[in-house]
Amino acid sequence: MIPVWFSLTLKFMSIAVVAVCVGLWQGAAAGWAAACAGLGLLHAVHVNHLSRMERWLINPSADTLPDPSGTWGLVFAGVYRALRLEARKRDAVDRELELFTQAAQALPDGIVMLDSGDQLLWCNETAAKHLGLNPSTDYGLRITNIVRVARLAAFLQSAKRDDILDYRPAHNPGQTLSLEVIPFSDGRKLLVSFDITLIERADTTRRDFIANVSHELRTPLTVIHGFLEHMTDAPVQPAEQARRHIGMMVQQSNRMLKLVDDLLMLSRLEGGDAPQREERVDVYAMAHMLVEDARALSAGRHTIEMAVAPDACITGSAEELRSAFGNLVSNAVRYTPTTLPPGRITLAWRTNEKGGALFSVTDTGIGIAAEHIPRLTERFYRVDRGRSRETGGTGLGLAIVKHVLLRHQATLEIQSEPGAGCEFRIVFPPWRSVTDVSAPVAADAA
Repeated sequence: MIPVWFSLTLKFMSIAVVAVCVGLWQGAAAGWAAACAGLGLLHAVHVNHLSRMERWLINPSADTLPDPSGTWGLVFAGVYRALRLEARKRDAVDRELELFTQAAQALPDGIVMLDSGDQLLWCNETAAKHLGLNPSTDYGLRITNIVRVARLAAFLQSAKRDDILDYRPAHNPGQTLSLEVIPFSDGRKLLVSFDITLIERADTTRRDFIANVSHELRTPLTVIHGFLEHMTDAPVQPAEQARRHIGMMVQQSNRMLKLVDDLLMLSRLEGGDAPQREERVDVYAMAHMLVEDARALSAGRHTIEMAVAPDACITGSAEELRSAFGNLVSNAVRYTPTTLPPGRITLAWRTNEKGGALFSVTDTGIGIAAEHIPRLTERFYRVDRGRSRETGGTGLGLAIVKHVLLRHQATLEIQSEPGAGCEFRIVFPPWRSVTDVSAPVAADAA
């Protein structure tokens, strides 16, 4: 490749040699004229190439690249290579920026970029939802004029890392956010919003659980403690009164024992996703035992029936399934009135249209209003607290049922109307009703 300076030097020397030769041949005037003509022609050629380059630089592309010969061709090619390299670098930066933007948009937390004056520079979609921002109209506005949060202005100015400001957005009252400020270059800041709704809800559930357990244990402990104090103050009591007091203390201690057993069962069920033991469960034998237990609990005040085929079987944990079925049956007995004619409770087993097994407990009891049904499986949730304590329930039965069904991939369906009784249906997937006849059968748990 010939350097540009060398090419231009050769051209000037060629013009000079030609002008000298013409001057020697035709005289000095003719020589100068030849020199001027050569230089003018060279100037015209360069002006033409410069004009073409100027037009091409307005919209540079490979298709419109001028193709002059010689030195100017090398210049055009070099300029084009430089522009193409710059375009590639710019495209790479754009791709990296787009990738960064997509990553920021995918974050589950809100990100707001603020300048040194707390004006909005950029935010991701999560932040727009959290804080009620409108990206098309709010850019350049002070964040404190858009988001109405008490102490936000002072928090932005004085917040340090790990400082937190809790915020409940007015446009979404059920949500709780935690705001954090991260300073960076030249007074700019990142305002990060975290959705802590589930954490707060879990904390509330924990507090409610502790309060409910304490309340459930306090009542029987108060009764037992009162009788013990009375027996201490009056050690000599009539035999009949002493037996009555001891009987009531036994009843209350049994209530506490049942509550503790249910809590331990619920804790164990929540600690795993699958039954500890898979076996072939004889549903007919289990249902027969549940009917006997229900009749003992009812003391003859209800009509209890069973519609279960002798060959009804399912795979799962016999202990867990008996606990779930038993809770549904005992609830039906407790919440079915004993007036004449006596309430009717039916245990049934059948196959649904999808091939899955279905266990149902139907009663003619007091029924449940529709607004209570979605919350029945919550721990300690009671439709009528006074009646629940009268019937001896712990408030954990349906929570245990829910977790047993989750471990068996089953679902609970509830159909009820006030005064028209209830039907609780447990629906198992089809593959659980396919049993291995060679497997051991378990009807009850030891």
